[in-house]
Amino acid sequence: MVVTDYFADLIIRIKNAYLARKRNIIVPWSKKGEKLIEILVKEGYLKNAKLKTQDSKFKVLELGLKYEGKEPAFKEAKIISKPGLRIYTKANQIPRVKESKGITIVSTPKGLMTDKQARKDNQGGELICQIW
Repeated sequence: MVVTDYFADLIIRIKNAYLARKRNIIVPWSKKGEKLIEILVKEGYLKNAKLKTQDSKFKVLELGLKYEGKEPAFKEAKIISKPGLRIYTKANQIPRVKESKGITIVSTPKGLMTDKQARKDNQGGELICQIW
């Protein structure tokens, strides 16, 4: 299956796994996906991530989903940039999520980072998604 928007696919797979109350999921690996997963683990939305090789041919990431009691670590995700409409913004105009209870993922010239880090480094870029 050809995926035209890797970030959106990855975020929706994780969200659907949370809705299905899964403990672990396997997603296709890519460098940019690995960076997004690192951010989600660091911010506390995922328990862990392990790089594995499946059938000695291709790499996958096994993600451990995190729950707080019976509640998923993230309940909602909003994809902002889409293949047909990319949304770019300056560092001082990056939107905040739900009174700062979530994060916005931004693709900057220095790589993927959270909205807080992008504001701190004064880096604007493409708004990928919001998670809360």
